[in-house]
Amino acid sequence: MTAEPTTPPAKPARRFALLSNRAGAVFLTPAGLLVALFVIIPFFWVIFVSFTNRTLLGRTALNPEFVGLANYFALFDPANFFQRGQFGFSLILTTQFVLASALIGQALLGLLLAWLIQTVPPWIKRLTETFVIAAWILPEVVIGFAWFAFLDRDQGTLNAILGSVGLPKGDFLLQQPFWVIVVFNTWRGAAFSMMLFNSAFSSIPPSYFQAADVAGASSWQKFKDIALPLIRGHVVTDLILITMWTFNTFTPFLLTNGGPSYRTELLSIYNYRVAFRDFEFGKGAAVGVIIMLINLAFALIYLTIGRKKKA
Repeated sequence: MTAEPTTPPAKPARRFALLSNRAGAVFLTPAGLLVALFVIIPFFWVIFVSFTNRTLLGRTALNPEFVGLANYFALFDPANFFQRGQFGFSLILTTQFVLASALIGQALLGLLLAWLIQTVPPWIKRLTETFVIAAWILPEVVIGFAWFAFLDRDQGTLNAILGSVGLPKGDFLLQQPFWVIVVFNTWRGAAFSMMLFNSAFSSIPPSYFQAADVAGASSWQKFKDIALPLIRGHVVTDLILITMWTFNTFTPFLLTNGGPSYRTELLSIYNYRVAFRDFEFGKGAAVGVIIMLINLAFALIYLTIGRKKKA
């Protein structure tokens, strides 16, 4: 009579799992401390400061007073909400900037470039990707000063080109500063959209387009009826991400310094001016809290759409 096999005790497995959990906690502790030090603690500190009248200089620098919602009421004061140099003006300007530069500029330009390079020879595709991506990976300071030199009124490259063909020169940074930063940010940020859409187009089975060619479909019909419906999720992801990035961008400051006459003072630049030029830390912190809430709304939209896509 053979003995029945016995099940080995589960204690070693439980002990190994316990050791694994402890080892994981040990390895995660430094990362958790860094997150707490540089993210969580500053987050709550900014919220606290937004309820005070803390400044960089003067009596309230060392002994700030609690003022409640006074900073928020000052930002949303209807008497001067829409005036230049005020919070409301910067908020509306930033909204216009996001619509023009991110949603219309970067997304459409990136989508167009990604679709066009699907039909060109490989060497043209690689050359186009190199030039577009270069605008994205170069340091912001380098790009900002390069554009400043390109648009300079006296010795700028653009005015030199216009003068050589008999067209009038212009001081574009003074005459059309808003559209200058829109074009600048579109040119710089279209690379991300192009790479995302290029990857999405490459994932579509070629047989779909081959069947459309047999049916005599035009390029526009293939794009509208085949490609666009299949990459709808990528389009939504791209729009949300570039909206958040464009909303928080500070690079236009290198071109215009927020001027002239506050005409390019986006919300990020306004926050910088209030906190580090006017030294009103409490009011600047209130602006930062509002920016964080807007970003949180964008993040929740992104997470909600991501869950729906997985479902």
